[in-house]
Amino acid sequence: MKTQTDIFGKALQTYFQNPEKQNLTTWTNLTEEDDVPISYFFRLYDEMPALEQKALALASGKTLDVGCGSGSHSLYLQNERALDVTALDISEGAIEVAKERGVKQTHCSSIWDFNKANYDTILLLMNGMGIAKTTTELPALLIHLKGLLAPEGSILVDSSDLIYLFDEEDVTLWKEDEIYYGEVDYGIRFEGQSEEFPWLYIDPKRLEIAAKTAGFNFKIIANGTNYDYLAQLSL
Repeated sequence: MKTQTDIFGKALQTYFQNPEKQNLTTWTNLTEEDDVPISYFFRLYDEMPALEQKALALASGKTLDVGCGSGSHSLYLQNERALDVTALDISEGAIEVAKERGVKQTHCSSIWDFNKANYDTILLLMNGMGIAKTTTELPALLIHLKGLLAPEGSILVDSSDLIYLFDEEDVTLWKEDEIYYGEVDYGIRFEGQSEEFPWLYIDPKRLEIAAKTAGFNFKIIANGTNYDYLAQLSL
């Protein structure tokens, strides 16, 4: 998320310039603080989760990597699979790091402000659909992404169903309040600076309904080990 401080971008730049053991602290309103090694955002293909590896194997043609971070996915597609890939991120720091790591095509903006079209594949990895922020905004995001695709293009997205965090009584209360449990307040902190922003974790059934309403075909490609999954939304 782009802010005046660009905390995520600063963390990536700091690590890239001096790759010592450093952490990015993350949390949500549902979970405790967690220290994530910044090196994780620079992982090589062999270090990536199986769902990410599967997504990279399925990517084809002209590809848009949304929320590219340090560019790890884009670099693999560009260098190992020779795909025409554009790395997109709202973080100026992230884009600078991606460029310095060798990503040839980058673009710094919000996905909402990005209007280049005819992509065969759009990647939204590391819970990339979270940029929708809420289930209310999800349909508009899907329609926008649809407009960026080539006629037979597809979106590859991974996310998690946070249902595992709750017991049955909690879920009942969520339903009664008509609040979706996957809409969270997400926080990050690095070197004393912090920020919070809305983020969305979407369960596969709810994503399927939204995708089909937006005119996509929907398919679960694979399930992970902790209520996470990889889905393909195709035209």
